[in-house]
Amino acid sequence: MSAWVTISDEALSAAVNPLGAELSSLTDTGGREWMTNADPAFWTGRSPLLFPIVGALNGGRYRVDGVTYELPPHGFARRREFAQLGRSDTQVRFRLTDDAATRAIYPFGFALDVEYRIGNGALTIICTVTNQGDTPMPCSFGYHPAFAWPLPGEAGKNGHMLRFEADEPGMLTRLDRGLVAGADRASPLADGRTLALDDALFTEDALIWDGLASRTVDYSGPNGARLQVAFPGADTIGVWTKPGARFLCIEPWWGIADPRGFTGELRDKPGMMVLAPHDSRRFTMIVTPH
Repeated sequence: MSAWVTISDEALSAAVNPLGAELSSLTDTGGREWMTNADPAFWTGRSPLLFPIVGALNGGRYRVDGVTYELPPHGFARRREFAQLGRSDTQVRFRLTDDAATRAIYPFGFALDVEYRIGNGALTIICTVTNQGDTPMPCSFGYHPAFAWPLPGEAGKNGHMLRFEADEPGMLTRLDRGLVAGADRASPLADGRTLALDDALFTEDALIWDGLASRTVDYSGPNGARLQVAFPGADTIGVWTKPGARFLCIEPWWGIADPRGFTGELRDKPGMMVLAPHDSRRFTMIVTPH
């Protein structure tokens, strides 16, 4: 088991597991934990990084130039050991690169660089995907942080809310056994922006907003605990828990699961980006507890 790497300043402390370069703890100066308790009765994930796909593939398979490969939901980065590149009191950097094992299931040369940085009362996470090969590389990326529900200092799960930065009037994307079944799920936002959280919302899997106008959401409890999640550039967000669990995932995505019945090439899968040889794409998430 990898030892967690801790960074901190006078306001926050974050611990990162080199296995998956996964944020595993976020505490404030009062020692309050803002992340999941990772109860194995529900889900042991904490904040996996989703690469090179987001969500599930139809039949667990995809095609590149007519050749079929297999990948688990959300890809393989979360199960791989990252190399630590550098560290200071308030910053740590990790990298994952392709090897024979990754190329057997994802035939591309890549680097996934992950930087965690604490400052000004916030944790900033910057992930950069680089195509290190000589052919165009289709990929997706996503964050999957699981925050405490109830938030620290709150008596229970009742009364928690999500508040979107902008009105989000559209229908939600519906999943059917992990695959996209259509953008036809009625929005549960009472006033176009506010979601009253309840376990019953998640009996049919995640709530997914695609074509998002907001770039921040505020997650709050009835007694004043609050954190903001910012995701510049992300057009899709998933919100998920398992009923009865004590976590809430707020997940900025640059990609999405396969549509039901999709059998095309990976580059043609909805939500995929295609990086030119030696090109890079950066993805940022900022978490600010209050």
